Amino acid sequence: MPTTHRVLIAVFPDVDLLDVTGPAEVFALTNRETAGRAGYEVLLAGPEAGAVRTSAGVRLLTDVAFADTEARGRPDTLLVPGAVDMTGDGPVARIDADVVAWLRATAPHARRVASVCVGAHLLAAAGLLDGRTATTHWSTAAQLAADHPAVTVDPDPIFVRADRGRLWTGAGISACLDLALALVAEDQGEEVALAVARQLVMYLKRQGGQSQFSVPLSRPASARRDIDALRSYIADHLEEDLSAAALAARMCLSERHFARVFKQETGTGAADYVESARVEAARRLLEGTDHSLEQVATASGLGSVETLHRAFRRQVASTPAAYRRRFRVTAT
Repeated sequence: MPTTHRVLIAVFPDVDLLDVTGPAEVFALTNRETAGRAGYEVLLAGPEAGAVRTSAGVRLLTDVAFADTEARGRPDTLLVPGAVDMTGDGPVARIDADVVAWLRATAPHARRVASVCVGAHLLAAAGLLDGRTATTHWSTAAQLAADHPAVTVDPDPIFVRADRGRLWTGAGISACLDLALALVAEDQGEEVALAVARQLVMYLKRQGGQSQFSVPLSRPASARRDIDALRSYIADHLEEDLSAAALAARMCLSERHFARVFKQETGTGAADYVESARVEAARRLLEGTDHSLEQVATASGLGSVETLHRAFRRQVASTPAAYRRRFRVTAT
């Protein structure tokens, strides 16, 4: 008989729908990919049994009320999504008192606790993040840091794994899939997680250390299609000659005019942009593979281990080896 991994997902009024259904779909697909051997049992727990209206207007039916979850046995994983209120200053994470009280009572009995998006604010309100490093959606990271000074808030990563793998916090919206896949990788191994990612038609199974913003997304949108096309070309040809001269020739511009246009459209110089894109590729390789530093440097277009080290010091304020030790997710 397969081991049962009981996953309790908290739901409450105006919860973000994808934060609930995204991870649930990942666990369901994992069961399918392993012919049931993964043994995930997903239950929705709410303040009361019955319908809960989500932020999307779609209603979810809870399987069990918070007060009755103990009778279902010890949970393997508690998964806590979030909800926001929109104000004139932007989104503000909503703190649901029922969820916080339930977490305080239930989390000590779970093997693993994870938050999705602004659900980190609920974990923090329950005192579960004190003394830990955590992430959340970038738009509420400042609120989390201000409300909970005992929590070290890092707004950049896709997810953060703390307390020897017992406590996870994830970034915003679609990152719920990345976090759920990481939980699957921890339980079932990387091969199963990659198979599930393929079923989800995910372009890339992102690891925790990757930024919430990829290099293209972190730069201003360009008003010129030729610059957007060049940015796509850079991302797809990191191992090739991406010098200013080569890029200018590709754009049929003089180097001087190209440099001026590129900085005007992207907010950065071409050399800095290329280095950032190559470091992002190197980060993914360090997180998700066992490639040597020489292989990482070559595959990312940085060329040599010395160049890899210099670029990491500039872009990440770390060494490649230290970065890998911190962010490499392995199965246990």
